[in-house]
Amino acid sequence: MRILVVKLSSLGDILHVLPCVHELRTQLGAEIDWAVHPEFASIVRCFADVDGVIEFPRHKVLRGLAPAIRSLRSKEYDLVVDLHGLFKSAIVARFVRARRRIAPSYARECSWLFFSERAGRFDRTRHAAEQAFDTLDYLKLKRPQGAFRADLRVHEPYPLPKSERTIAFAPVSRWPTKNWPPERFGELARILLGRDDGLRIAIVGGKGDVAVGDAIVDSSGAPGRVSNLCGRTSIAESFDILSRCDLLVANDTGPVHMAAAVGTRCAVLFGPTRPDWTGPYGEGHRIIMRDLPCQPCLRRKCRRGDLACLTSISAAEVADIVSEMLAAPGALASAPSTDKGSGKAETH
Repeated sequence: MRILVVKLSSLGDILHVLPCVHELRTQLGAEIDWAVHPEFASIVRCFADVDGVIEFPRHKVLRGLAPAIRSLRSKEYDLVVDLHGLFKSAIVARFVRARRRIAPSYARECSWLFFSERAGRFDRTRHAAEQAFDTLDYLKLKRPQGAFRADLRVHEPYPLPKSERTIAFAPVSRWPTKNWPPERFGELARILLGRDDGLRIAIVGGKGDVAVGDAIVDSSGAPGRVSNLCGRTSIAESFDILSRCDLLVANDTGPVHMAAAVGTRCAVLFGPTRPDWTGPYGEGHRIIMRDLPCQPCLRRKCRRGDLACLTSISAAEVADIVSEMLAAPGALASAPSTDKGSGKAETH
């Protein structure tokens, strides 16, 4: 069987549907191609479950459209599975020569009108990974059992300094309102390094995050034990680094889902967004958030003007949670804490 998956973006969303794609491949014995925007193609090429990648333009559409359509129509598919659910992904699916096309249960923008089949009823109250499993249910396939760990193509491990324990920081997200203040990450580094002589910290991020990473290194109090890797690693190398870390501390950002996909536990600071929708998928993760009346606002600009949902969380509180997680290897209990207002964490 030959299947085309349509999931065009973005980093976290692509990783959320990966468990579903894995089950499509293994249970149906399928060859999987994936249609994706060019800027995310390097991510998809890391997945061992994917045989071919078709880049569909997001920018300069007139220049890139004809080659993309030729690629889409170069094969005939038994099944096209749209896991994106928007008008643009429905258009991509219609270009394909296919016997069946299935829209996701969460299809929007009238995109379901382009399909003869839809995988269930619209219900956006669940985690994104759970919503993708509606397609498995529709095809009468089994949902994954137990923890999911992505099978990745990594040729050369990234050289990390040797240490007893390594944790990663991902201090920058695309929304300013999702960012815990960088100086708090620096303070967190000072506390953790002071508590544990065998600990090292690796800061991960893109080229635009270098200055933030440098500031954290400078304020850590032990720059020789903190590595700023922002902008220095490929996607495959970032997966490899996160897979070898004991823990990731981050805002609500893409590296969280990368870490979760390779089995690394995450402590994630949430402000305006909803962890039940976009938190790290799987067990053993900790969500650190307040319980303010304005949460979740889902806004890129704080209406209060003080970003209290994040600025009120101290480095000492986060350090205690990280120390607790490091002292308890493996998955943590799955029961959530109800005391979000004190800065304590929910456990996923």
